[in-house]
Amino acid sequence: MKLNDIRDNPGASKDRTRVGRGIGSGKGKTAGRGVKGQKARAGVSIKGFEGGQMPLHRRLPKRGFNPPHRRDLNEVNLGRIQEAVNAGKLATDAPITVETLVAAGVVSKPRDGVKILGVGEFSAKLSFAVAGASKAAREAIERAGGSVTILGAEAVAQG
Repeated sequence: MKLNDIRDNPGASKDRTRVGRGIGSGKGKTAGRGVKGQKARAGVSIKGFEGGQMPLHRRLPKRGFNPPHRRDLNEVNLGRIQEAVNAGKLATDAPITVETLVAAGVVSKPRDGVKILGVGEFSAKLSFAVAGASKAAREAIERAGGSVTILGAEAVAQG
């Protein structure tokens, strides 16, 4: 067998129908669009239109609120950080920041910072300089002899 001998199975693909090409094709004249009216024309866009009745997307109430200046934080569990320390990807002497976590491959991109969550076993004595930490994470870090510094805590408290 050669690469130039490879063919699709017979009947595996159908030729496209050329509409509006004469009565003999079976799709001539109106080209399968029926007769007259808005939908027989080109450029029709009536997706949510319900014949003048109030459309469903306007009958239902609006819900929720999306804060415009919400912070998009990476959430990292202590167990994942411990794995990186055990693998030798994180140094225990320097403070753990977003940049060190990105360099170690724990998070893929910096976003607006890192929040440490308390899931998993943790025993490394590390100092953290992060955007946030849960209560359980903070307790586990301090139990292991480490420390947590919350970056921009003043800015978060004000707004």
